[in-house]
Amino acid sequence: MSAFRALALQVRTEAVNGSAEPRALVDSAIGRIAAQTAAAKAWIGPDLRLVVLPEYVLTGFPFGESVAEWRTKAALDPDGPEYLALGEIARGNDLFLCVNAYESDPHFPELFFQATVILDPAGEAVLRYRRLHSMFSPSPYDVWDRYLDVYGMDAVLPVARTELGNLAVLASEEILYPELARALALRGAEVFCNPTSEASAPGLTPKAIARRARAIENLAYVVCANSGGLEGLPIPGDSTSGGSELIDFEGRPLAQAGQGESLVAAAELDLAALRRYRRRPGMGNLLARVKPALWAEEYGRHDVERPGDLAAGPPTRRWFVERQQAAIKRLYGPDAT
Repeated sequence: MSAFRALALQVRTEAVNGSAEPRALVDSAIGRIAAQTAAAKAWIGPDLRLVVLPEYVLTGFPFGESVAEWRTKAALDPDGPEYLALGEIARGNDLFLCVNAYESDPHFPELFFQATVILDPAGEAVLRYRRLHSMFSPSPYDVWDRYLDVYGMDAVLPVARTELGNLAVLASEEILYPELARALALRGAEVFCNPTSEASAPGLTPKAIARRARAIENLAYVVCANSGGLEGLPIPGDSTSGGSELIDFEGRPLAQAGQGESLVAAAELDLAALRRYRRRPGMGNLLARVKPALWAEEYGRHDVERPGDLAAGPPTRRWFVERQQAAIKRLYGPDAT
């Protein structure tokens, strides 16, 4: 398929933190997403083939809960009924649905991971990405050797080759890490799905700047879905509301949404044009001018955040802070604070 429409569906998030029945709120969120996705398909048209949802849209995020508490309250079973219901949304609307959620893993029963899953029009998961950069949540990098033994590197940096093109995920603040986007682009990614829940502003925020940079650097589309508001926490609800956008492979905004729930951030993605650009010699073809061997050698010289640090069971919030403090000292010396 050389061209199709994509939507960053800006949906309100209802946090489950204080709920006595968190799973009922998850089911309610899935119901709202089902209704809004069907309405978006009817509104935008049959060529709507990709819908990206905001970060942790089903639950909100941990707000003081321990890893064990949040796993029990909010983590989905990868084979559980919630993903089946989301798959039905994709199947019923003949589109690819990208959803970000916390989920459990039988290989790491004491932890949860923040996952982004892309479901195809048959309702099947064609990509499952576990976030690698997270300040206060476990990641595959924290249990690195064991994770690679179980899943392998292709599951750490997945790219889904689909009828729409090659899809990949940059979760939330991971848009700020150029190495991740570049690695996925070298693996063939053409469209970056960027579920997020962030502060929007009239001017360009750091993440908005990064979205344009990642698109330009990698000659890729970026489909970024931000929250349409946040309820159930003491944080002001519109702090994470608005600014969903689609960026083309030259860094130009194709569509942007204001605050609140919205289907305004929708536009056509022209994969044929992207592929022509990627195959055209010239200064602008940045991806074809990358020097991976040079950077692999240089990066290997530096000791910052170490893999596999999480070996003693579920981490506390303090553990995450102490890990970063240790990395800062390795970067700037033992006297760094």
